[in-house]
Amino acid sequence: MNVDSEFVFELGVCAWAERNWPPEGTLPPGTTAIVARQLGTKYRRWDTVVVEANTRKLAERARFGTKRLDSDLLGVVRNAPAEWAWYRECLPEPDYPWRYVREAVHRAAGRGIVETRRRNNRIELRRKWAYPDWVERVVAIENKPDLTASAARALAGQIERDVALGLCDEVWVATARTDDAVEPVLLRDFPVEAGVLVVDTDGESGTDAEVVWHPRTLAAREPGTRITERATSGNAAEFEYASREWKAEKRLGIAERAYERGWRSYVDTMRPDCRHFELRVENGTTLPWCAAKGYHQSATECAWSCGSFEPEPPAWRSRGWPIEGGPGKAIKRLLADQRERNRPDLD
Repeated sequence: MNVDSEFVFELGVCAWAERNWPPEGTLPPGTTAIVARQLGTKYRRWDTVVVEANTRKLAERARFGTKRLDSDLLGVVRNAPAEWAWYRECLPEPDYPWRYVREAVHRAAGRGIVETRRRNNRIELRRKWAYPDWVERVVAIENKPDLTASAARALAGQIERDVALGLCDEVWVATARTDDAVEPVLLRDFPVEAGVLVVDTDGESGTDAEVVWHPRTLAAREPGTRITERATSGNAAEFEYASREWKAEKRLGIAERAYERGWRSYVDTMRPDCRHFELRVENGTTLPWCAAKGYHQSATECAWSCGSFEPEPPAWRSRGWPIEGGPGKAIKRLLADQRERNRPDLD
């Protein structure tokens, strides 16, 4: 596996985490790990996110479908009453017009996750199931296969912000193994609260990782500090506080997106309908491969602007087209099936 590609390295880390999380030891009984990539807030996006969930409550969450619940839908399903009530009496007072809440109620009813009825010209609401508290821990991993001086300096600032905010329970840095006497990542100026993984992408049994620095558990359920401007020689640091409520809302939103997307959703932003697009299994990880360029392409590179793009020949799609489609549709089905197998459901 070519660790020069951060995208390919990231997929390898995700596949390893799905098979081996946590890095040392085992998950507590009744806990399930869900792995996703490229998730976060508008202030920060992490390469890999691991959500540790209560297995029983995760099955209860599955009743609400495989699609994520956004903040508006969460506000409806978490506050929907057990008995019929006017939606404006049972839902919290919003800081925006009620008409947007009414739209969210209709969306929730359309997805079959709440019940509604009209009575006395009012929309009444009743829950179908109680929304469970299924998220136990959220862990962020930042992937940097090659820590050059500039990359290390930029990453150190990002990790410092992650630790100060404490949105995740743990923060890790993953980098490629060098086999030096002391791994270079340990000599970088990272916050001591961040854990460090050195990853071997060419192991005989597939991608493997070793803990070389253990993380500290962050105060994810306490108020945090959002650093908006780091201190410099001439200026003091600027920051603002993040409340428990804000952090809890963001953590749940991240977990919902992780539940929906997993880490194989990268194909949704690529062009598997190109005749050169392939999937290859390397070291136990299924990776995209561009036959035209002869290497593992990135999600950004494999887009509409790619000069090597060629649509699949019509003959490839003749059998079962357009329902079953050609190889591109088959690739999407394969990755979707793998995602479903690794997303515990009611079944």
